[in-house]
Amino acid sequence: MNVRRLISGTAIAAATALGLGALSACSSDSSAADRNITGQLDVVASFYPMQYLAEQIGGRHVSISTLTEPGQEPHDLEISAKQTVDLQKADAVLYLKGLQPAVDEAVSQSEAKTKIDAATLTTLEKHGSTTHSHEGEEAHSEESGASDEDASALDPHVWLDPVKYAEIADGVSAAFQKADPTNAAEYRKNTEALTAKLTSLNTAFEDGLKNTRTKVFFTNHAAFGYLAERYGLTQEAIAGVDPESEPSAARMKELQQEAKTDGVTTVFYETLVSDKTAKTLAEDANLTTDVLDPLEGITEKSRGDDYIAVMESNLKALRTALGAK
Repeated sequence: MNVRRLISGTAIAAATALGLGALSACSSDSSAADRNITGQLDVVASFYPMQYLAEQIGGRHVSISTLTEPGQEPHDLEISAKQTVDLQKADAVLYLKGLQPAVDEAVSQSEAKTKIDAATLTTLEKHGSTTHSHEGEEAHSEESGASDEDASALDPHVWLDPVKYAEIADGVSAAFQKADPTNAAEYRKNTEALTAKLTSLNTAFEDGLKNTRTKVFFTNHAAFGYLAERYGLTQEAIAGVDPESEPSAARMKELQQEAKTDGVTTVFYETLVSDKTAKTLAEDANLTTDVLDPLEGITEKSRGDDYIAVMESNLKALRTALGAK
């Protein structure tokens, strides 16, 4: 595999500053030879949900590196010089366009043989800061704290819907089969096993959330629009799609009233984002707090060691908060 490719001037300068400028054609050729010996497909995944798909579908036939480290907030990722080089050498890059701007730019400049954009493998929708109205009221308005950009952008958090995640898995599998036809049969077999897990997970959510006292839940940011839509729930987010956006005072007051009207008991926060605002709202509205994990990364704080386990924990938390019967 020839990896003597040009990288951007910015990446070269950064590499030099980090002492990586000494990468030689010899060392690159050696690395390529090592991959050829193993016979594995060299895959770079952008963040955990993409990593999980690559692991489950690729199995023993792929070697996976992930751009977003455990515990790192994926929206804020900046690509390092080493990662730029890794992208240049990769056989395949698996990412979700629209979630991580730095990754989108780096992938567009990369010469990876296969670029798999998960956003093209299913249908993305506009969710923004999900709002709803009560009888005799208009839908909550611009006071929600979500920006115009949030409201108009396609929601990238598609992996939190097991059905759509399975659609993406099928597309990733097809791409792996095309890139590595020798092992296509095993990729198909692994994908069938993963799809069966996701189908079972979807059934568990359907059954577990079918009969609840309320259908409204509060979250730190609007990551759960697809999940809410799939199971007939309403997500009310303190912030918009961007987890770092700050809610207005009016939005906080609005949510306090919302809690009374809809019987909301719990404000959910996340493992990778500050829980300060969620706990402030909970204290002001006399609500409890709990974790609803958007699964952007697995850490020691995660309630499970992989996608399926954490999603099952999310279901348990939702059932408790919504008063499942």
